[in-house]
Amino acid sequence: MKKATLETGVGIFVLIGLICVGYLTIKLGKMELLGENFHYYNARFFSVSGLKSGAVVEMAGVQIGQVDSMSLDTDRYVADIRLKIKKDVKLTEDVIASIKTAGLIGDKYVKLSPGGSDIYLNPGDTIFETESALDIEELISKYVFGGIEN
Repeated sequence: MKKATLETGVGIFVLIGLICVGYLTIKLGKMELLGENFHYYNARFFSVSGLKSGAVVEMAGVQIGQVDSMSLDTDRYVADIRLKIKKDVKLTEDVIASIKTAGLIGDKYVKLSPGGSDIYLNPGDTIFETESALDIEELISKYVFGGIEN
């Protein structure tokens, strides 16, 4: 009798442990179980040097989403970026997407600057006003090899 109650107690303890591990996996992985809480938008950049999938998307210094995926448009030779933005954030048609660096040599992120338009983008629309990343290495090489005038 004692053996059965001991085995039952161990079984319940293991089950509770597995439920906790599953919960932490979902929360730490930032997965959504019941529907998506995001809209997806596209943006085209001439250069996304150093930007990675999963990078932060900010507006006014607040994280509002992340970079979902990146690909090369082989017709125009520009980078197509898919942004995953929280549903409660409305983007106007003249929003400006810029690639910035956190600190001097930090990670790259996308900064959205709101526009003044009254017309909003629909999910899946493309942001056309973009500013590519500033390439520090390119600036240094121009300075070193005489590409910059005094």
